[in-house]
Amino acid sequence: MAVVVGRQALHVKKGDLVEVIHGKHRGKRGKVLRVLTKHGRILVEGVNLVKRHTRPNQKLPQGGIVEKEAAVYGAKVMLVCPSCGKPTRLGHAIQDDGTRVRVCRRCGSALDKK
Repeated sequence: MAVVVGRQALHVKKGDLVEVIHGKHRGKRGKVLRVLTKHGRILVEGVNLVKRHTRPNQKLPQGGIVEKEAAVYGAKVMLVCPSCGKPTRLGHAIQDDGTRVRVCRRCGSALDKK
C-alpha cells in the first residue's frame, strides 16, 4: 500500500450517502461512517466487510469472529444526490448570504443541509 504524506482532501463528508463505482462492491450504497484523510480512504456502512477475530471484552463477553467495515479508497465512491437519487460529481456555489455549499452537477440542487 502506498503511504500518503500529509492530509488528502476528499469529496465526501461523514454522513453522506455514497455509491461504490469500482471493485467487487460496485453498485452498493451506504452511509459514510468515517473519513480517513491521512490515507485518502473512507469507511462506508455495509461495504467491504472483513472478518476479525476478537478476544472477549466488556462489549463482546464471548469473543469470536466479528464482521466490520474496512476502509475503501475515496476515489472509488461517488456521492449520491438526495434530490435526484443518482451518483453525481460535486460542484461548489456561493449562496446569497456568502456561505459556500456543495452542489449536484446533475440537477443543480444544494447537497449541504442548513
